[in-house]
Formats: sequence, structure tokens, C-alpha cells
Amino acid sequence: MSIVPIAVDEPCRASADTRIVAGSQESRAPAILRRFARWMAAIGLAASSAGCLLTQDIPDPALDMPRRYKAASGADMAAPPTLDWWRGFGSRELTQLMEEAQTVNLDIAASVARFRQADALARQAGAALLPSLSATGQETYSRTSGSSSSGLTNGGREVVNYQASLAASYQLDFFGQNRDALQAAEETAVADRFDRDVTQLTTLATVANAYFQVLAAQDRIRTAERNIASATRVLDAIRERRAAGTGNDLDVAQQESVLANQKAAVPPLRQTLDQNVNALAVLVARSPEGIRVSGGSLDQIRTPRVTPGLPSELLTQRPDIRRQEAQLASATANVGSARAQFFPSIQLTSNGGYQSAALVSLFQPHAAFFSLAGSLTQPIFDGGRILGNFENAKARQDELLQTYRKTVIQSFTDVNNALFSIKQTTIKLQLQRDVVAASRRAFQLSEQQLRAGTADIVTVLNTQLTLFQAEDALWQAQLARLQAFVSLYQALGGGWEPRMEKSADAL
Repeated sequence: MSIVPIAVDEPCRASADTRIVAGSQESRAPAILRRFARWMAAIGLAASSAGCLLTQDIPDPALDMPRRYKAASGADMAAPPTLDWWRGFGSRELTQLMEEAQTVNLDIAASVARFRQADALARQAGAALLPSLSATGQETYSRTSGSSSSGLTNGGREVVNYQASLAASYQLDFFGQNRDALQAAEETAVADRFDRDVTQLTTLATVANAYFQVLAAQDRIRTAERNIASATRVLDAIRERRAAGTGNDLDVAQQESVLANQKAAVPPLRQTLDQNVNALAVLVARSPEGIRVSGGSLDQIRTPRVTPGLPSELLTQRPDIRRQEAQLASATANVGSARAQFFPSIQLTSNGGYQSAALVSLFQPHAAFFSLAGSLTQPIFDGGRILGNFENAKARQDELLQTYRKTVIQSFTDVNNALFSIKQTTIKLQLQRDVVAASRRAFQLSEQQLRAGTADIVTVLNTQLTLFQAEDALWQAQLARLQAFVSLYQALGGGWEPRMEKSADAL
């Protein structure tokens, strides 16, 4: 199998006059050391002539970049999301929850710990590019056995030896295996930082949605309580008609059923309210007993003004896209590192120090010793381990390339879906308000006719049920519209850095 080296970014350089010197003067080095130095210089020149293997460029994803979003309208550049985008809703309590979640949320804290782990692994990977050095101090005591001859006994000999030495080793990274491994680890650390941003954005969107759910539940409970009061008034009026002889038990039973249904709708709403308050407690790292959410009404929430910008800007704004890009860069570096394993590895080792039988003369010149060694290892047959590792790295790179492409395309889809959802929920909200206004007028008229004794009980039942359902649907429409804005902020990657517009004077 032939291995094609990747084009290098800059030429490799090797010094032709490489020397290895031992002792205080170069002239003291024995002839074998000079031969060793010439041999290692030849290896270096041969390796450098083959070219250094650096990481290849990230493959072109070949994306079809749209000029603008299909669902966008108006000036795309008018109002990009601000860094504190949640302030656009005009809720002080929501702002407090958002700011608290950014500092105490446990998912965000865990993601910070993950990129700290990645930083530590990158430092470990970078250690292979530097020589390793270790010091050793040793004292050995030995005694030889005694001997006997001609009736005379020799008691043996005791030997004490002291040694202090330094050992160094270094792998020459001619083919870029260690450099690529370091780059892969560094890109993984970058990806983990963007993963932290993804976690933070998801957390903030969850806080906003949960808070709006709290407001919607409170509004729906208040509406249900008003509807219970209305149904009670109608029930009292029907009972009066029955007492006057113009009504019957069936009319009363039907209205009692309407009233019971309205009362039965309240417990699930209170459960929804409690669950979302508890969800907010988890998001701000508190127990359910340690949080108090005042809430209010969806009517108090402002509609933010935001435009999506250009699709090309999304590639630098969405943290999940940047995360996938960094992971792809890491996989590309791993391909270079796996390819370099096909080539020889060159290891330099040295050991030097002092050795003496007397501690007082340990650091004298005559007690010095040293050794130098160089080794070259070329894989010949390993049962396909290196080839399998290389093919796995290439397949991993291709997987992340396709994942990156899908993430980019999905991001455009997310923005378009959010924009279209805002348009449709706005139309839905306007129409639902018309439904509520018409239903309320119909119910008021039917209630007046009921008290006047001229209304049909079926008409009264129908108008009040229609009103009750329309009012509840109105709050759900308002909730859906606000959540559509949250989805748009999330699809755009959260807040954007303010643009630095050049003034006319600066041009």
C-alpha cells in the first residue's frame, strides 16, 4: 500500500552540522560519539527530505448557502439578537431567573468541568513534543561470599557504591504524529467550550419557556375561576326558572355538568403550574421549597423585535455549528496522526551522572559517566493494526463531516421554522382574539335573554361553552407565540455581538 504525504504548510528544516557533545569540552567526546552524531544527523536529513506530515485542511463541506431565509421579511439586518436577548420580553423576574441560571445552573457547571478535562488532556498530548528528564540517586551495598583454602578463611568483601544520574529521552517528531495528536486534543477542547455554550443556550431557552408556562397556567387558572363564577350565575338563573315553572330538572342538570367540568379543569392547571415552578427551581439549582415565582400574566410580556440576519452569519453564531466544526478539525488532525504511524519513529535517549564507591568523591571528574543511544523503528508487519487505525480515523472524519453538514442545514431549517411559527402564531392570536370577543358578546346576550325568560337553554349552554374554550385557547395562543420567539433566539444561537459599523469619517 502506498502512503501519499499531505502537503506541508511550511518547509521542514534540519541542521547539517548537528553535534552531540558530552563533557565540558567537545574534544573529550570519544570517536564513537562523533560517529553517533553523524549518524543521527544523516537520519534527520533523510527524514526532512521526505517532508513533514502535518494535518490536512478540513474537507470542504460543499454547502449550498442560501442568500436569505425563506420565511424572513423586511430588513434582515435591522435588529439582530442582543447578548441579553431575554430583556426584550420586558419581565424583571424573567431577567433575574436568566441571570441566576447562568451562574448556578448545574448542567452549565458540568459542561465547564468537561472542557477543563479537555484542556488537561491537551496538555498531556503536548508533553510528547518535549523531551522527558528524570533524576536518580542510588546507594547500593553488596558483599561477596567468603572462601576457604589451606585452612585459611577469607571473610569476603563488602562493596558500597553511590550513583547520581540524569536520564533524558526525546522522540523526533519528523512525521508530525505527536503534533497532530496535540492539535486533535486542542480542537477537542475548543469543541467542549462550544458545547458549554450549547448547554447554556439550551438552559436559557428552557428557563424562558418554563417561565412562560407558569404565566400561562396562572392566566388559565384565573380564566377558569371566572368561568366557574359565570357558570354559577347561569345555574342560579336556571334554578330560578325552574322555581318559576319555566324550566325543568334537565336544564339544571345540564348546567351543573358545565359547572362541574369547569371545576375539574382547575386541578390539572394547578399541577402544570407547580411542575413548571419546580422545573425553574432545578434550572437555578434550588430545591422546590427554596424558590418563589411571582409570575403574573402573559399580557404583561412585551413582544421582542428581532430579525434573523443573513444565513451566512449563522455559521459563526450558533455554538452547535462551531462545536461540530471543531470536532471535524480534531478528527482531521487524528487522520494525520494515524497516517504518520506508517513511517519510522526515531527515539533519542541519554544517561549521564556520577558513580563512586566513596561518597566524598562522588562528584569528582573521574567519577563521571554518560551514555547516548538513538533508535529507529519502522513498522513492517502488525497484523493490520496501523492500517485499521488509519481507516477508522478516516471514517470518523467522514462521519463528522456529514454531521457538520447536517447541523448547518438543520440550523437554516430551525430559523425558517421559527420565523414561520412567529408569523402563524401571530395570525392565530389575532383571530383567536376575534373569536373571544364574538363569543363573549354572544354569551352576554344569551345570559341577558335567560334572565328575561326568552332564551333557549341550549343556546345558553352552547354560548358559554364556546366562550370558555375560546378564552382558554387564547392563552395557549399567546404562549405559543412567545415560545416561537424563544425558538427563534435559540435557532439563531442566542445573543450576537454588536456590529462595529464604520463611520464615514473613518473611511
